Amino acid sequence: MKILITGGSGLLGQYLNLAISTNHTILTFYHSNIGNCADFNSIKIDLLDTIELGKVFTDFQPDVVIHTAAISHPILPEGISSKNVFELNVTATKNIAELCEKFTSKLIYTSTDLVYASYRGLMLEENAKLIPVTLYAETKLMGEIKIQQTFDNYIILRTALLFGFGINHSKNHFHQMHKDLQQGKSVKLFTDQFRSPLSLIEAARILNEIVSSDIKSEIINFSGLERVSRYKLGERLCEIAKFDKNLLTKITMDDVPGIQKVKDVSMNTDKLQSFGIRQKNLDEMILEIIK
Repeated sequence: MKILITGGSGLLGQYLNLAISTNHTILTFYHSNIGNCADFNSIKIDLLDTIELGKVFTDFQPDVVIHTAAISHPILPEGISSKNVFELNVTATKNIAELCEKFTSKLIYTSTDLVYASYRGLMLEENAKLIPVTLYAETKLMGEIKIQQTFDNYIILRTALLFGFGINHSKNHFHQMHKDLQQGKSVKLFTDQFRSPLSLIEAARILNEIVSSDIKSEIINFSGLERVSRYKLGERLCEIAKFDKNLLTKITMDDVPGIQKVKDVSMNTDKLQSFGIRQKNLDEMILEIIK
């Protein structure tokens, strides 16, 4: 099949380039940093340029579009406004959904676990209450709604905290934590924020299965199997990689002024598994990363 990937130079996108290209013909988009898109059939594109986007759909005729591109910063960097976030996360998503409908392409959209009300916990199911508390989460939920209003050939994946090693320019907290622990530096970690983390390798592997499936018109929790705090994730890394646990320092969200507090958006993945997807446990994912 022909698979178009947006955000191809991002944290997840570069893993998708590697995984999806093993079974399919891909075209991967990047905007500023090229990353490993340089190694694949790729295009530098502004997703808000509907004319250029339409030309790409006409030429490539994708069977599936995996839309990962988004502005996800919890605190907006200088030069990026809330309008920019809305345009990319909502308007571009709507435009892509409309093109998918026109060209009969399936749309796989990576949303976020942060759309859920974060005070309930207990492994949330897909019908749990939605209260996004950040601009990023709010606009990702709006993207979900725009897709559902446009057509029915979609899969919305509410994606958990992704962890692993960034490729090229891409970075994440886990990668820095591993580096610091490896160098004997202390690491501060929240004890009061709970997620169900999913490794980048595992996310790309599962997505490679999903693109060939006949799943349609579904919202699915896309996460790991276990509910852990950031601190517990650090502990598990130390146990598996033989790092010194004494380097871990417990902090709470109250210790970091100005952040939007997300207490617990750990998710239940029974629905994901009902489609025949086998998931690795947290220790297996960490071991796979550090190998």
